[in-house]
Amino acid sequence: MTRILAARRTRWQEMHIVETGAYGKALVLDGKWQSCTGDEFIYHESLVHPAMLRAGQPRRVLILGGGEGATLREVLRWSSVERATMVDIDGEVVEACREHLAEMHQGAFDDPRAELVIGDALEVIDDSPDGHYDVVISDLSDPIEEGPSFKLFTREYFARLRRVLAPQGVAVVQAGPVSPPELALHARLVSTLRAVFAHTASYCAHVPSYAAPWGFALAADRPLDLPGDPAALDALLAERTTGGLRYLDGRTLVALDNPPLYVREAVARETRVYTLDEPPRFFGTGQGPDDAR
Repeated sequence: MTRILAARRTRWQEMHIVETGAYGKALVLDGKWQSCTGDEFIYHESLVHPAMLRAGQPRRVLILGGGEGATLREVLRWSSVERATMVDIDGEVVEACREHLAEMHQGAFDDPRAELVIGDALEVIDDSPDGHYDVVISDLSDPIEEGPSFKLFTREYFARLRRVLAPQGVAVVQAGPVSPPELALHARLVSTLRAVFAHTASYCAHVPSYAAPWGFALAADRPLDLPGDPAALDALLAERTTGGLRYLDGRTLVALDNPPLYVREAVARETRVYTLDEPPRFFGTGQGPDDAR
């Protein structure tokens, strides 16, 4: 870090927005690196577009978390989207990101199709009609015990999320690192989704500033297959989005659908499920810049 742009302890977490050398500006929550302007496009394009493609022509999208606004930015690339509702529990983080991370949100909060809700994701889900959303994107901070989101990686939460999905709807979850020492956590998250949904899929992308490949998990009650032809996928993206993608194209999407063997094997053999009684704990607590020695 070369400079701290914002630093505060909110009601929910410790937040820092910092400048770095090679990777630009970054958001840090509870001492955990969230994303940075240097390579966030890899993470956010990978999180959003595989689910949106599988949903066909999604009209209503729910984003849980995503304080930087970059997930919202990617959703709003889709011409079919009529309403993108972003729910974040921490309004102070969102406001700081709006002020300091314009490179990430790129004005997405001001799009007339965007709706920002500062509140509890569970309450928003419980107040939503059955089958209301075509895509639900769970872009939550890591589930450390002291943070606000660890309950939202459990079977009970996914069951509530499933209720608000349309019959052909698709959910996607940021699902932790898939480096070999940490892979069990990702595999168990996929297993938890598998306990709720009829179909799941795991994929990963290497995000350099995370220093690890990062996992994502798709879930739906219908098959999640995509065309295997890169040219066909390129045509779908060109038809349905405004373009401007930097990481994803047809070839990359085909690669995402074929994660490494060790990841596929770990996901296939995992049977344990996260519950409210036994939720995940990814990394313990982080160390914020003020705590550094």
